[in-house]
Amino acid sequence: MSITEYATELKGALRQYPNFPQEGILFEDFLPIFRDPQLFKKLIESFKLHLQEKFTGKKIDYVIGLEARGFLFGPALALALDAGFVPVRKQGKLAGEVVHAVYAKEYGEDVFEIQADSIPEHSNVVIVDDIIATGGSAKAAGDLALQLNANILEFCFVMELDFLKGTQKLQAPSFTLLSGQEEALSK
Repeated sequence: MSITEYATELKGALRQYPNFPQEGILFEDFLPIFRDPQLFKKLIESFKLHLQEKFTGKKIDYVIGLEARGFLFGPALALALDAGFVPVRKQGKLAGEVVHAVYAKEYGEDVFEIQADSIPEHSNVVIVDDIIATGGSAKAAGDLALQLNANILEFCFVMELDFLKGTQKLQAPSFTLLSGQEEALSK
């Protein structure tokens, strides 16, 4: 199957919730994909195919997954790519020496951390999460990778809220598997 065929099938498994978590957002729940082992495999295979096609001849050393939904498929993707998995967690959740990045949220700031020795310098990394909206958390993960002197090949997302233009903040190109919401819902 092609990435487009996989994406069409995966998109059909999403559930939609208008005006959640706030007015103007059409929340597309991708959790039903994980209830079906065949769909979960297709999700991983889609990202694997994309990355292998785009980075032919280039080894992906690590997949970095953002807390919490990047943890749902990041480790499986890392295994499929024969790469390591490195989590980015909220402040205070990781043992040992960490580096941190602050990012803006709707009502204040939050902090992401990564273990300081988790990625050797100049490693090729891909950063994954379920969705990109404003781009704050993904950019913070990119900042962490750069603090460790990693080479960010790409950011990968299952979905995107296009109208929020979050990908414009990122330090590397991005790939979104399933087409996203291009404009806010009418009130």
